[in-house]
Amino acid sequence: MSLKKKLQNNQLTLGSWIMMGNTMSVEVMALAGFEWLVVDSEHTAMDMETIQTLIATIQAKGIKALVRVSKNEEVVIKKVLDMGADGIIVPMVCSQDDAKQAVAYAKYPPVGKRGVGLYRAQQFGMGFEAYKKWVDEELVIIAQIEHIDAVNSIDAILAVEGIDGTIIGPYDLSGSMGYPGEFEREDVKEAVQKVLDRCHAHNIPSGFHVVDTDPAKLQLKIDQGCTFLAYGIDYFFMRDAAISGMKTLREENA
Repeated sequence: MSLKKKLQNNQLTLGSWIMMGNTMSVEVMALAGFEWLVVDSEHTAMDMETIQTLIATIQAKGIKALVRVSKNEEVVIKKVLDMGADGIIVPMVCSQDDAKQAVAYAKYPPVGKRGVGLYRAQQFGMGFEAYKKWVDEELVIIAQIEHIDAVNSIDAILAVEGIDGTIIGPYDLSGSMGYPGEFEREDVKEAVQKVLDRCHAHNIPSGFHVVDTDPAKLQLKIDQGCTFLAYGIDYFFMRDAAISGMKTLREENA
């Protein structure tokens, strides 16, 4: 079943985050069995050529390639989609207008206003008609909810046709409330729960990026009803395994 169909059915789907601009990172992560991987172009040094290479590598492994674009901007979104990305995660969607803008930049007329390019996604000019159909049926657009303004406008955001799901960015959401990284504050937890509740009421997938590599923390979000879940970050898995292994060795050889 395609990722789009799983989102439409509000079924659990698990992915992870790529922040190391290296194809081997993708190949290693693919061994874990993730259904999709997100190439992060917002908080990394990756250039567009690197992003395109990672998209192709992810897809070669039979996994869906999503890109967290750097901003909700026409050329940025158009470029990564023309590179062949299976979907986009759009940061800082704070209002209904922001959500409408993201859809308009990703979809061709008459639904949106995306310009036509004949690049990798369109098989270099050989498959535009097939790609146009694919955009209508399979392209994934995720609104990232990471500001208190988005929480306060969540019903209006979820009402926008073309938004396939949401994903909460916990660091920026807590930061917008004046408490960056303080996830356990009651008002932060209430904001998160409001988004989850409204997504459930609209039958739209609610997502969360659980950056911690402890699977128990991911399970908590599954138990909360999240169905579009990003687990960890590529270098977090490497970091945590190295630190844990060295800690054990030091303790056993003290």
